Amino acid sequence: MNSKDYLKDISEIKDLMNKSSRFISLSGLSGILAGIYAIIGAAVAYVLVNNYSQGTLFLDGLVFRWVLLDLALIAFFSIATAIVLTTQKAKKNGAKIWDISSKRLVVNFLIPLITGGLYILIILGQQKYGQAGALMLIFYGLSLVSASKYSIGHIRFLGYIEIILGLICAVFPGYGFWLWVLGFGVMHIIYGSWMHFKYDKKQIN
Repeated sequence: MNSKDYLKDISEIKDLMNKSSRFISLSGLSGILAGIYAIIGAAVAYVLVNNYSQGTLFLDGLVFRWVLLDLALIAFFSIATAIVLTTQKAKKNGAKIWDISSKRLVVNFLIPLITGGLYILIILGQQKYGQAGALMLIFYGLSLVSASKYSIGHIRFLGYIEIILGLICAVFPGYGFWLWVLGFGVMHIIYGSWMHFKYDKKQIN
């Protein structure tokens, strides 16, 4: 065996080990749709706040409850879409949808996300909601970085961007709405499109 064959074998072994330890069936299209859902939901929230609450969101008001429902629906449709499309992609690839890699991914993603969600609910209950948008971006970014160890590594860069946007949002809370749209809407569409054409399209062809 010459050195070239030896290096090729090592590369193939490393690739197999990498695939076995990472969940690589995430769908880029689900990221695109999540971004679209976020933009539509943001538009609905914008109309509700500006047309029915004089541009101010009161915690004990009906509009605030509608905005919370709006956010919940965005999260629900994004998660449901990700599950459906990722399951379909895994089946096409002959991969298991629920194995040790996907379990680790979900756990590492949910720990920062649930922690952040509970913290946001606590400060909302204390009527301190000026930083809610920033915290959503920051904790979501931390969730992506944490989960990236068990998925396509490039997803951590989306996490870094979300964290940076969250910190900017914390400094300039007056632009919180637009930074939220940029982070959850536009960046999801850009990153999902990149994933779709880099990974999904190759597998289809």
